[in-house]
Amino acid sequence: MSKRLEGKKIVVTAAGQGIGKATAIAFHNEGAHVTATDLNDKTLSDLNKEYPKIEVQNLDVTNNKNILEFVKKLNKVDVLFNAVGFVHHGTILDCEEEDWDFSFQTNIKSMYFMCKSILPLMIKQKKGSIINIASVASSMKGFPNRFVYGSSKAAIIGLTKSIAADFVKQNIRCNAILPGTVYSPSWQERVNQSPDPVQAKKDFIARQPMGRLGTAEEIAAVAVYLASDDSTFTTGSAIAVDGGISI
Repeated sequence: MSKRLEGKKIVVTAAGQGIGKATAIAFHNEGAHVTATDLNDKTLSDLNKEYPKIEVQNLDVTNNKNILEFVKKLNKVDVLFNAVGFVHHGTILDCEEEDWDFSFQTNIKSMYFMCKSILPLMIKQKKGSIINIASVASSMKGFPNRFVYGSSKAAIIGLTKSIAADFVKQNIRCNAILPGTVYSPSWQERVNQSPDPVQAKKDFIARQPMGRLGTAEEIAAVAVYLASDDSTFTTGSAIAVDGGISI
């Protein structure tokens, strides 16, 4: 590894599995001091056993009080990586008010809480990078049965661009990564819960122009770039990493 992130202190949410875990490991391998957060103590413990130098912390990013207590213990944050997300399946007619509220609480309000709490540290440092995981299912492109998911992910793009515009003079960058369909435990769980898992898997792959799913590590590679000083002229971007599905 090139150690592009040597000395940087990074906070990662949803680090117990999938994109969050792969990115926490990639950041660590590039020399960063990583604090990996998640609600799942088991997956955090497994991560810590495999990578003892990655610090782990149970954190509910939908609870602002918990976040503020967590941030009090931090003296520096060079990079914030927001990876928390929930996929609701269905159209607007399948989306009840509680589904809407839960999706927005999880997918966008959590990022509002995290960004607002950590930005003062970055302002004090006069430098920082915020990276938010959105999706191509957003303002980028509409997908069937992704009504509230796409709505909340579109909001992440708006949040990202607004923060980028407001804090560009303070040398704080904010960018979003828009993955296509990525192989992950949560994706596998959705497939397994479908009426016909074999067909569901085929359908997911068939809609990808490259004929395969993305990997969490491919998303993490872009996150490393956005966290590093190689991307110091990049802010307010919504970068699709989707195997061509948004073309």
